[in-house]
Amino acid sequence: MDGPSLVRVRQGAAAVLAASVFGWLSTLTPGPGGVGLAGAQSAAAAQSKVAKPKPKPKPTPKPKPPPPDCARVKCVALTFDDGPAESTRELLDILAARRVRATFFLIGENAAKYPDLVRREHEAGHEIADHSYTHADLGRASKKKIMSELTRTQEAIRRASGVTPVMLRPPYGSTSKRLTKITRELGMAQVLWTVDPLDWEHRDTGYVEKRVLRSVKPGYIVLLHDIHPTSVHAVPKIIDRLAAKGYVFVTVPELFGGRLTPGEEYLQRESGDAQGLP
Repeated sequence: MDGPSLVRVRQGAAAVLAASVFGWLSTLTPGPGGVGLAGAQSAAAAQSKVAKPKPKPKPTPKPKPPPPDCARVKCVALTFDDGPAESTRELLDILAARRVRATFFLIGENAAKYPDLVRREHEAGHEIADHSYTHADLGRASKKKIMSELTRTQEAIRRASGVTPVMLRPPYGSTSKRLTKITRELGMAQVLWTVDPLDWEHRDTGYVEKRVLRSVKPGYIVLLHDIHPTSVHAVPKIIDRLAAKGYVFVTVPELFGGRLTPGEEYLQRESGDAQGLP
């Protein structure tokens, strides 16, 4: 085939190819009855905006059972001072495994340091209370000092858990008329204790266990410190042995029927109140 003829053949083939390409592209443009490229993109975008199925609502938690009637059963309140601390994590595991709720009297600066543990205590159903910000002797403190110690602790606990305590345990059990007046104004009851195994002095798990088990009676409040691992390790046997004797573990407000008067001091359920009746 000569040169001009070959050129004409090649030009014709190129024209056919170009027509085919343009014809294919035309199918991607909008037309009657067709989607086209822009339409396809719009459809894809619209599909991506379709709301995803809403997650199923969480089931409503079951209401808590009513607290024990401490006029009819042998109640005891376990309380823990000076935390939270790293050892509090283990204690919370122990209490959860035995389904026991306790009362925690928190140091404000520790609550600010471990807000996750404050939240965990609250979410587990434990009672959270005030133990001053720096473990100060409130019975000898000025009004300004008392207010600072209490309000800073209240705020640290509130930021961490969303709750404001209504109980105070004065460090060293040191109280005064001034403190009583202030706690009454702040809506806080003063909670002391009946059983003190001196676990802060005797860092001996066996010693703490024996002291508590020998001393507990119905209506008593037990003082322990969750900042000491030796005290935390005593808790399982204390709970198990007392439970075997028929004791029921309650928070401090439950021990007194949920009624605590601001400013008043509470050491134990009054001996005149019936306890452990059949």
